[in-house]
Amino acid sequence: MGKRDDLIAQYADDLKNKCGMNPDMDLLTKVTIGCGPSIYDADASTVAGSQPGELETVKDKFLIKKLGLSDGPELMAAINKVIETYGKSERNKYRAVVYYMLTKHFSKESVYS
Repeated sequence: MGKRDDLIAQYADDLKNKCGMNPDMDLLTKVTIGCGPSIYDADASTVAGSQPGELETVKDKFLIKKLGLSDGPELMAAINKVIETYGKSERNKYRAVVYYMLTKHFSKESVYS
């Protein structure tokens, strides 16, 4: 297994044990690949859930640009719900896991097919 496979296994573990979700491994793999090289960078691979600027970036770059959603209050509400599900006190909120949960929340799996 390569480094990416190890990371995907780690993300799946977080989804199961920290978020109470049974991950769709095919979708999780596609979301992880979609994150590009950021998954290998310690800072870029995580989402700072307490920084409004970081959450704005998730909204603009992922929800609006990648998933094609229209801007509105429901986007930030969904991001906050995902951060809450992951655990506000959880230090390492992996970007791929957050993106996976947002993709599922908005039923936008078709973006990755």
